[in-house]
Amino acid sequence: MSAAGGEEATDATGTAGSASAGYAPHPFIGGRTAVLRALAAWRMRWPGAPRVIVLTGSPGSGRSRLITGFLMLCDPEYRKRLPLDDLDPATVPPDLPAPAVPNPQGLTAAQLLWTLADHYELSAGRTDDIFTELGAREEPVTIVVPDVESAGPVRAADEPARLVRDVLEPLAATESVYLLADVPRELATELAGSLPRGQVQIIDLDEPEWADPEGLVLHAETALLAATESPERPYTTDPEARRTLAEAIARRANGNRLTVQLAVQSLLMQPEGFDPSDESQLPADVGEALDLHARRLGADPQTLRLILAPLAFAEGEGLPVQLLGTLASAIAGRDMSQDIADGMMLAAPFIQPVEAGDGADEADAADGDGSGESGTSSGAGGRTLLRLIHRGIADEIRAGLPDTRDAQTKIAMALLEAVPEQNWSKADPYIRDHLAAHTLEAGLLPQLLTDPGLFAHADPVSLRTAVEAVPLEQLGAPARTYLRIAPLLTRSQAPVDMRAALLETAFVEDGLAPWAEALHGLGFTLPWRTLWSLPLAGAGSVTVGSLPQQDVSAPSEQGGNAPSEQDANASAERGVNASTEQGANIPPEQGANDVTAEGVQGEAPGASGGVRPVAAILVPEGTPGSRSLPRPEGDAGASGGWALLLHDLLRPGYVDADPALVLRPTEDERAAAPFGISRGADYLRVWARADQEVVAALISDTPFTGADLSPDGVLLVSTARGVTARQITAAAPAAAAPTVPAQAAGAHDADASHGLEGDHS
Repeated sequence: MSAAGGEEATDATGTAGSASAGYAPHPFIGGRTAVLRALAAWRMRWPGAPRVIVLTGSPGSGRSRLITGFLMLCDPEYRKRLPLDDLDPATVPPDLPAPAVPNPQGLTAAQLLWTLADHYELSAGRTDDIFTELGAREEPVTIVVPDVESAGPVRAADEPARLVRDVLEPLAATESVYLLADVPRELATELAGSLPRGQVQIIDLDEPEWADPEGLVLHAETALLAATESPERPYTTDPEARRTLAEAIARRANGNRLTVQLAVQSLLMQPEGFDPSDESQLPADVGEALDLHARRLGADPQTLRLILAPLAFAEGEGLPVQLLGTLASAIAGRDMSQDIADGMMLAAPFIQPVEAGDGADEADAADGDGSGESGTSSGAGGRTLLRLIHRGIADEIRAGLPDTRDAQTKIAMALLEAVPEQNWSKADPYIRDHLAAHTLEAGLLPQLLTDPGLFAHADPVSLRTAVEAVPLEQLGAPARTYLRIAPLLTRSQAPVDMRAALLETAFVEDGLAPWAEALHGLGFTLPWRTLWSLPLAGAGSVTVGSLPQQDVSAPSEQGGNAPSEQDANASAERGVNASTEQGANIPPEQGANDVTAEGVQGEAPGASGGVRPVAAILVPEGTPGSRSLPRPEGDAGASGGWALLLHDLLRPGYVDADPALVLRPTEDERAAAPFGISRGADYLRVWARADQEVVAALISDTPFTGADLSPDGVLLVSTARGVTARQITAAAPAAAAPTVPAQAAGAHDADASHGLEGDHS
């Protein structure tokens, strides 16, 4: 037993001891009595048992099967189907509620942690709060995390290490958490080392004290006995011959269950010429199992490895079958199509076909073009995927290649060439979602991250994970914009057109207008065109309005200077006087939104020429180019006042004009407008008044502080980041009597608004 400074909780007696006592082996595991005793003691919180168990071993050692068999005993319903009375009582945990078993396959560390939060119905708003809430529960919680090695949507991003560091270590440090985790050997010591002596135990299935030679023989014997479709041989029909061969296979495999499985499959597939008495015909490891199988079928072992090589590098749920030949040829540097056509029977024992039809694929279909709406797209689209039957085979094949980075480079280039007309909307979903993962390991990802079409079409969870694995200094400006907006894309699970719309605005916000414009030419149905964006920290309410042209000075273009402080102060004085003359009397308790009601006073007359649409933005006093609002009487010396900043509504450029001259749309004009808006803290909807259909939905990673919609459909929005104007691009529906959607029913705008809040109907 290998422990991190702890005492052994149980004696490591083997399966033979259990069998000699007359107990039957576990029907699914076929042994592992010593480990099952240790796990049962952990589950019942036996005195002296560790609070945390770290299960590890080499690939193919049987960790996943062991965890699955143990969980059968822990599930109140499933255990009713097991012959519990026939099993060693020390291996059977008590009948308790089932533990939480979050499956890490394909998930990021954060996703797995929030899966746990959902399971326990926690109210945590931050990841750190999850551990705090778990620690504060009255009753201890039991958590089993299987197959940590399968974590993450991108293999090269090393998500298992992040999962151990960011999730398992804090869980293990939480006194009320009883944790069992299946962890790769290179991470097991790190996890166990984070805990005090006596609280943790490492169970390494390759260590002699946890070895199960009798169980391995039983595994081989059962596989030979199940060979009902193979030609009858003495070692499949005669119990003594079968036992003898099973012992030889297990002995030769050196404790590795995957090697045993591959050895039995191969000899049953091609029994001719096999001599059961010649152990040299039996594999000692996975690599030998591959090579002996190829030779037994009269093939070159290297050909078999090249056929399987694309699957060893495959991401997600598997590789589309039609890409196998393309990628195998790329890796081999020659045409492999005939080898694959002739060699599928050769490769069959190592390949598992997957008919893709899970929820992610259904979401892909609903998205219209196969892009991942679910956030965890398998890139399948209802087709046949191929994957290797075990991760240990992939490890062996990759290890046998002279240069894995070169192989990934060849794969990446072949995938890029397979994109029709370099149009991502026509690309295979696997290529869209997983090309970034291949280029990451090849060291080519930064060069790929300049294409706005890929940013929009690729599954955001996979692409974000790959981009985050690249050092920030290696990323160009478009990639940094993507990285900034990616959390919103993944959280919202937005479909492809909405992803494109959010990216379009983000590019404008970051001064990358060519990338924003490119998205309008790539066939997306975008609900808006972003006209301009201002990085105004502290911006409050906003309103749309208009100014008579004769009252507008030449605008200051963005990128240059806002109106000078001298001009601003002079104009502000005029604005204050104008507002005061109109009877402004603002009580001190009024908030920012109320202050603005006196800054923009009038309503625009009916539609006429000679006016300039503008945006009036409430900003902290002292913002360059702004004009201070009048303060309440007796509050002249107070700090932290508010001011108004005017900006052209339709194009970049500040406007130097008196805010008191801004005319807001009349109530009749708003009611006659084709669109209305409704919003919450972090979402906003634009809906057509004629049919109440939502034509644009906006989400934000920061709360909205203001919003307004012009009669011509320009959406003005302020958040903690700044102010943005978007032209709604949906065609205006036929005019109808103005109505309010059900979700927006409530007080009339005039009752709910206090000035620069615009239309919130």
